[in-house]
Amino acid sequence: MRVERVFRLLGLLLGLIAGFEYARFIITEAHFTGYTVTAVLILLTMLAGALFGFFGLPYVTTKPFFWLEDKLNVTPLPDLVAATAGLLIGLLVAAMVGLFLRSLPWYLGFVISLILAVVFAYWGVTLGLTRRDEMMALFLGSNRAGAGAAGGGKKTVPSTLLDTSVIIDGRIADIAHTGFVETRLLVPHFVLAELQYIADSSDTLRRNRGRRGLEVLNLLQKEPLVTIDFIDDDVPDVPEVDAKLIRLARKREATIMTNDYNLNRVAQLEGVKILNINDLANALKPVVIPGEEMEVSIIKEGKEPNQGVAYLDDGTMIVIENGRRYMHQTLAVVVTSVLQTAAGRMIFAAPSSESSVGRQQGRPLKKIQGGGGSGR
Repeated sequence: MRVERVFRLLGLLLGLIAGFEYARFIITEAHFTGYTVTAVLILLTMLAGALFGFFGLPYVTTKPFFWLEDKLNVTPLPDLVAATAGLLIGLLVAAMVGLFLRSLPWYLGFVISLILAVVFAYWGVTLGLTRRDEMMALFLGSNRAGAGAAGGGKKTVPSTLLDTSVIIDGRIADIAHTGFVETRLLVPHFVLAELQYIADSSDTLRRNRGRRGLEVLNLLQKEPLVTIDFIDDDVPDVPEVDAKLIRLARKREATIMTNDYNLNRVAQLEGVKILNINDLANALKPVVIPGEEMEVSIIKEGKEPNQGVAYLDDGTMIVIENGRRYMHQTLAVVVTSVLQTAAGRMIFAAPSSESSVGRQQGRPLKKIQGGGGSGR
C-alpha cells in the first residue's frame, strides 16, 4: 500500500538520524577516541535505528491512520463540524487555564497543561456531539426560528432505521439514488458497531460483507437525494441488535428497513412497520402471464424427470417441462403457469413446439439470457 511504503521510508530516514545522534551522545559521554570503535558504534546504532524505524513507525502510524479514516468516512458532516468546534473550544479553555500555571516550574507546568488539554479536548468533543442540535440552533437560530414560525411549528420528518442486513445487501444505495427514499435514514451506533465487528472478522467472507456495508454507508452519505444520520440512541438493557432496533423504532415511531426474515416477523408482531427490500424487488419483477412466449437458455436439470431450468435476468426461476434434452440450448417456450411464493416468483413453461397454447400471432418472442439465476 502506498501510504505504508511512505511511512516505512520515513521511518527508515528518521531511524538513521536518531541512531547517528544517539551514537554521538554515547561517544561524547563515554569519551571514545578510537576510530574503529567509533565507526562500529555509529554503524550499529544507525542500523538499529533504521530497522526500528522501518518496521516500527508504520505499525504505530498506519493502523491509527486507517482507523481514523474509517471513522471519518462513516461520520456525518454535522457530527464532524460539531466535534471540531467542541475540540477547539476545549483547547481554548485549556490554554486560558494554562496561563495561571506560568509561575510553576516548566516541567510541572508542561505536564499539567498537557493533562488539561487532553481533558478539556475530550469534554469539548463529547459536548459537541451530544449537543449538536443546540449548537446548530445557536449559530443558525434566527433563520431556523423564522422558518419554524412560517411553517406553523416544527415539522416531523419520517425516519427509517436501517438494519445491518439491508446495509450489507447494498441495494438501498441504488434505491436512494433514484430519489424514491423520502424518509430520513437513521443508523444507530450499535448497528455501526456490528458492521465494524463483521468487517474485522477473521473470516474472509464476513470481512468482505462488513466492508461492503461500510462502503454502502459512505455512498449514502455522499448521495444528495437522501438524508442519513448516525444516532447515539441505545437500549442498554437489551443485548440483541434486532431487539434494540424494535425497541428504538417503537420509541421513535420509526420504520425499520431490513431483509432479515426473523426480524421482519417479530417486528410485525410488535406493531412496528417494516420495509423489506426483497418484497420491493419481487414487486418490480417483470410481469409474465400464462400463454406468453419467450426465448430462454436452459442451463441445468430440474428436480423432476425431464425438467430443464432457466432464469430471467432478475433471477426468477423458469421450470421447463420436457426441457432436459435441450440443455445448454436456446429454446422458445410458452408460459403455462406462474407461482408466487414467499421466496419469490416461479414460472412454469413448456417448449413452444410441444405446447397446445400455440404461438401468439404478430407478437415477438421475449429473449431472456439465462445463466445468472439465484436458484430461488
